Amino acid sequence: MQTSLTESFLQSAAGQAADRILRSCVHCGFCNATCPTYQLTGDELDGPRGRIYLIKQVLEGQVPSARTRLHLDRCLTCQACETTCPSGVVYHELLETGRETLESLVPRPRLQQWLRWLLRKLLTRPRLFAPLLKLGQWTGPLLPDALRKKIPHRQQHTPFTSREEHTRSMLLLDGCVQPVLAPQINTATRRVLDRLGIRTVIASGSGCCGALSHHLDAPGEARAFMRRNIDAWWPAVEAGAEAIVVTASGCAPMVKDYGRLLADDAGYAAKSARISELARDISEVIRDEHPFDRLSLAHEQHKIAFHAPCTLQHAQPLNGVVEGLLEQAGYQLLPVTDSHLCCGSAGTYTILQPQLAAQLRDNKLNTLQEHGPAMIATANIGCLTHMANHARVPVKHWIELIDTLLPETH
Repeated sequence: MQTSLTESFLQSAAGQAADRILRSCVHCGFCNATCPTYQLTGDELDGPRGRIYLIKQVLEGQVPSARTRLHLDRCLTCQACETTCPSGVVYHELLETGRETLESLVPRPRLQQWLRWLLRKLLTRPRLFAPLLKLGQWTGPLLPDALRKKIPHRQQHTPFTSREEHTRSMLLLDGCVQPVLAPQINTATRRVLDRLGIRTVIASGSGCCGALSHHLDAPGEARAFMRRNIDAWWPAVEAGAEAIVVTASGCAPMVKDYGRLLADDAGYAAKSARISELARDISEVIRDEHPFDRLSLAHEQHKIAFHAPCTLQHAQPLNGVVEGLLEQAGYQLLPVTDSHLCCGSAGTYTILQPQLAAQLRDNKLNTLQEHGPAMIATANIGCLTHMANHARVPVKHWIELIDTLLPETH
């Protein structure tokens, strides 16, 4: 693709990176074949190729409009297009640049600005989010059905206590919404790792990974979250923590990207690169620890459907890893049509693009439940929450399933 980006923009690191990405695109359109939004709307501008052209026009100095922003907003950032692309176009990095540039060129209406600010402030702060969620759960029976189904059910949770002293240790990202919506996920993780001889550390002062702010075009706020986590984790890293374990597949790519996102920060460049090296999705840890070779399992075989989040199969990519672990554990995985397509969760997408999100969710649940599973397993809190109240069967994080199968330690 030929480019003629503005001279001033080309002098920046972001401009040079965008130019390289644009020039790697060969217009083939293979990306549209796996793009969830293009599948729904059939609009070229709702596919990666069309969005690339829109971003190119903006970076070349053409005046964008609110319509330009709408098509970029509709992108789920699922990265299915990158998995498909034969030319290796790093689309999500280009999208970041395009969205940030548009924020300054085309101001949003006040209501949109307020909503996006509110989402960033509430969802990233458990102390604010938790009481609001409880209020919604208490008043749920009084709410209209459509609104009630957006409120997650209360989850039973037994705090983790280890009965063993372990020489090995790993940091565990507690996150922001997951401890409120589904605290049992990280508790199950800590129990599983405890049985494998690994102590988990949740560092005081750590919290949101920064992904929510990053995807809502608040890069400064995202960088502040990243620096806070690095500061909280660094003493444990220096003390020999083997990894930073992330149980939400939507957060793992963000932590793995700290090195790139803070490469220009003199105070954090080296540390962020080290954090990225240590960041591991929980599926990578369990795969490498080979627990099923060491621990006997006793359970009845169940037929389940696994929903592989986009962040697991495209962004990391770890397609097939969790499926393999579940099969090793004895579960029978049912086939899922179009398993590469997004469920429509995508962080705050369910709130900001509710119609598209609902269509994608219903399509995904139809394929997941097609063969009558006893349960749906997934790897991301956003996907789990998005689907749970609309599914005919329970939806759980896959590590919870592993936790129930491993014997207790004594």
